[in-house]
Amino acid sequence: LYFSAQDGILLFYHIKDLQYEMKVCADISQPISSLIFSLDYASLLLVTDQGPVYSYKPAHSGEAVKLLDTCSSCFLAADFLTPGNKYCVSVTISGEVQVWFLEDGTCLGKLNLDTEVHIT
Repeated sequence: LYFSAQDGILLFYHIKDLQYEMKVCADISQPISSLIFSLDYASLLLVTDQGPVYSYKPAHSGEAVKLLDTCSSCFLAADFLTPGNKYCVSVTISGEVQVWFLEDGTCLGKLNLDTEVHIT
């Protein structure tokens, strides 16, 4: 079980029977609004309230790596484009939908919806 609170720390709880073990995986020092796994569970996207999107690879147990950052508007949500884990799509509060190449954070395209976006 992966979990994050408003402190920006990604935690992993290994639960077996009535026992559990907690491990701190990453500290990005920003509130995390969403955790999204790729379909093969090889990567985890961490979407923050303040704009940046980070990637964490559970099998490598390393630090979270900043993939994307925005200056004009904060990301509201992001998700992997399937098949594979090479691309993701994001949407900002201002209504800009973007497609990103995850290996280097290149924005491949964007579309402005001309409306403010909210999650319901």
